[in-house]
Amino acid sequence: MTTLRIATFNLLHGQPVAADGSPAPYPVEPGAPLADAVAALDADVLALQEVDRGQRRSGRTDQAAVAAKAMGAADWRFAAALHGTPAPSAGWVTDPAVPGLQVYGPAEADDGAERPAYGTALLTRLPVLHWRARRFAPAPFGLPLRVAGRRGLTAVPDEPRAALAAVLAGPAGEFTVVAAHLSFVPGWNVAQLAAIRRWIADLPQPYLVLGDFNLIGAVPRTVLGSAHAIQRTAARERVRTARRTRLQGWYDLARTPTYPSHRPTVQFDHILGIGVPRSTVGSVSAPRTGVSDHRPLVVEIDVRRAG
Repeated sequence: MTTLRIATFNLLHGQPVAADGSPAPYPVEPGAPLADAVAALDADVLALQEVDRGQRRSGRTDQAAVAAKAMGAADWRFAAALHGTPAPSAGWVTDPAVPGLQVYGPAEADDGAERPAYGTALLTRLPVLHWRARRFAPAPFGLPLRVAGRRGLTAVPDEPRAALAAVLAGPAGEFTVVAAHLSFVPGWNVAQLAAIRRWIADLPQPYLVLGDFNLIGAVPRTVLGSAHAIQRTAARERVRTARRTRLQGWYDLARTPTYPSHRPTVQFDHILGIGVPRSTVGSVSAPRTGVSDHRPLVVEIDVRRAG
């Protein structure tokens, strides 16, 4: 293996979309469009957001398992931020029997129809040395947003979010990958991203943090850089010096619009790294698929130049 393909994709629960971006019907085999989209990415590491498991709206499909099979993943995890079913006006009707985080893997594939869930997934063809997961509580308020298939703005409550981290054995050594889906509430998402940086502090670098952050421009890398600087220097109370020396360590491996999928104008989906030499970053793409209102973001890393 000389090139690693790293990708992130907000699935919109595997929703097929028409050429104009409007929702299209699911086919008889509801997981087929998702499987086709994931297979075409040919990713070695894939972060997925807005993933359904056993939901009626997506044909009771275990979407993480479908995606893992399509890409030939050696290992994967699905972190359920919530168990329950979507309610058009209330966000979610949650299952009180499973109030917190639950993590599923290959051993639990295709057995989730009785307890529908929704969350984040991380899939990889590489050997996994360590897994961890965490859940973020929703913001206490929502926002008016544009929702696929509806006109104008719809009041949308925030929802719990989940993140997964994995230490992988790569061709050039160990590294850590994080898959995350952050809140759309301004400020709340910034706090979640900073918390992720602290959460992985004991895991080995290099770091790659992937996902739909609902943040644009330089905000994600600035948040991660600031959290990195403060963490490294809090005990010595030399934050300003650390910011000068370390803030630029985090950078975007890809800068290209990903949303909306039929005519991208903004980048909510990111692949951020530290400890990954810029010289190793090769092609970047955001290919159109027949699924979701987001486009996947794909980056190639030349591992021959990473050692």
